[in-house]
Amino acid sequence: MMQRPPLRPEEYSLKETTPHLGGAAAGDKLTTTYDLVEQMQYLYVRVVKAKELPNKDITGSCDPYVEVKLGNYKGQTGHFEKKNNPEWNQVFAFAKERIQSSVVEILVKDKDLVKDDFIGRVIFDLNEVPKRVPPDSPLAPQWYRLEDRNGHKVKGELMLAVWMGTQADEAFPEAWHSDAASVPGDGLASIRSKVYLTPKLWYLRVNVIEAQDLIPNDKTRFPEVYVKAMLGNQVQRTRALASRTLNPLWNEDLMFVAAEPFEEHLVLSVEDRVAPGKDEVIGRTIIALQHVPRRLDHRLLTSQWYNLEKHVIIDGEQKKETKFSSRIHLRICLEGGYHVLDESTHYSSDLRPTAKPLWKPSIGILELGILTAQGLLPMKTKDGRGTTDAYCVAKYGQKWVRTRTIIDSFTPKWNEQYTWEVYDPCTVVTIGVFDNCHLNGGEKANGARDTRIGKVRIRLSTLETDRVYTHSYPLIVLTPGGVKKMGEVQLAVRFTCSSLLNMMHLYSQPLLPKMHYVHPLSVIQVDNLRRQATSIVSTRLGRAEPPLRKEIVEYMLDVDSHMWSMRKSKANFFRITGVLSPLFAVARWFDQICHWKNPLTTVAAEAATAHGHPPLPRRDRPPGRA
Repeated sequence: MMQRPPLRPEEYSLKETTPHLGGAAAGDKLTTTYDLVEQMQYLYVRVVKAKELPNKDITGSCDPYVEVKLGNYKGQTGHFEKKNNPEWNQVFAFAKERIQSSVVEILVKDKDLVKDDFIGRVIFDLNEVPKRVPPDSPLAPQWYRLEDRNGHKVKGELMLAVWMGTQADEAFPEAWHSDAASVPGDGLASIRSKVYLTPKLWYLRVNVIEAQDLIPNDKTRFPEVYVKAMLGNQVQRTRALASRTLNPLWNEDLMFVAAEPFEEHLVLSVEDRVAPGKDEVIGRTIIALQHVPRRLDHRLLTSQWYNLEKHVIIDGEQKKETKFSSRIHLRICLEGGYHVLDESTHYSSDLRPTAKPLWKPSIGILELGILTAQGLLPMKTKDGRGTTDAYCVAKYGQKWVRTRTIIDSFTPKWNEQYTWEVYDPCTVVTIGVFDNCHLNGGEKANGARDTRIGKVRIRLSTLETDRVYTHSYPLIVLTPGGVKKMGEVQLAVRFTCSSLLNMMHLYSQPLLPKMHYVHPLSVIQVDNLRRQATSIVSTRLGRAEPPLRKEIVEYMLDVDSHMWSMRKSKANFFRITGVLSPLFAVARWFDQICHWKNPLTTVAAEAATAHGHPPLPRRDRPPGRA
């Protein structure tokens, strides 16, 4: 196998590009708001419904479907059984650059076991198809009488809309695309572009103060008690108290991450450690987070007593005792003054507190055009040859975007544009490129994971306002064999500032919300809470349709950034030595003066210090000198 030649340093550098953004020539009125991407022309065919279709089967029924044919490309709707007035409402998009025919045929057929029957068709001349440019309203579909292959009218009508448009059309994301014709129907959902939102995250603070009137199972000993709190898969424990009392006092804070909508309840149990590895539950209480108060500042909220329920086993079934057992004193609140960190602080895309009343006004708009990629490496093998099915994911703030997947291309063209509101200039937008391994649908993927190709980060504070940056960014990954370039991704970025005064004011403020400094969390707490936050985000986004899979979310959020690495340690060592190198240089220079390594420098130093200090000791001077 041939090895790639070693990369030159310039291949890792940022390259400025000059793409033809907007896609319209000077003076052309057919422009759109998609001005950070190259416009791509598409022929759209919307198949809405049909009526009065004739029966074709021997049984006297009709199982209709529609086939849209343009040259060698063929798209097909689903079929209905025994229905003469079906409704599909499906859109087909054909890239204009690949059109090899002057007409588009829309055929209505009857599904059959042996050979599908032809019902009728509608033909459009592409030269007569109208153009549509958003924000124009969508083209209204119309009824068209079906014709046979000789052009004679037959029974049945089809409601259609046919137009030429661009990727700015609202029908584009959900349309069937001609360049994905080889993807089976159950895999189409995994290749479409989508926008996702991170669930709203809260820190949940549980202040366990004390318990009262505990009733242990073993009355002959004082219990060694602790409180275990569970929220979903998050478990926290207080310290175990071995005191001669049934009213233990902890006054400890337990911190959790909760996500709206609140699906899990907070479960607190007081447990007795009767032996090593053996604990008995004294009582338990369950608290719904919907009823927990929300705190916006550092002022304490009112604490509350909660009754502990005792459960016993009767005839193999767990039942709740109705008699009073004990109670626990808690102060619980959802912290709205913190920002829940799900990213590294120095790569964070959002620094706002959780509570919306504490948000500052937005300072501008970030626009990102995801254009193309160049020189991607083959990520998998198909039919004996290397191939890549690439898509991009961009994350800023709570909004994630995913482009459509370009099938079997090392130079994919996405040309998709997205917009975010900006609340802080000291934030970072992250763009990742991945290889789609789920084109055959969820059941046939057999646990396959989408492969990372590389990612790019752009810091907003380095961007001039109202300027369009067009660069090609290298996609670099770290492999066991060293750094490897996987290709390049071409982006267009523009940051538009709506309030320069607000932006300058933000530079004078702390990076994180006030609560992080008034009531700071420990480093260990922040690290544990961040892991819980990323786990919740990846789980929630993985339940979307199509899912944004766990491996994608974790890579974008740098879940493994806390892990120790020899390469990171070596890089940090060189950074430290680089910072301290001026001090080392001054120390070496002084040592050379003291040891007469350079006599002229030593004489000059003695002359400069002659008035205030005694001359250098004679033992430090070289032999033979006075």
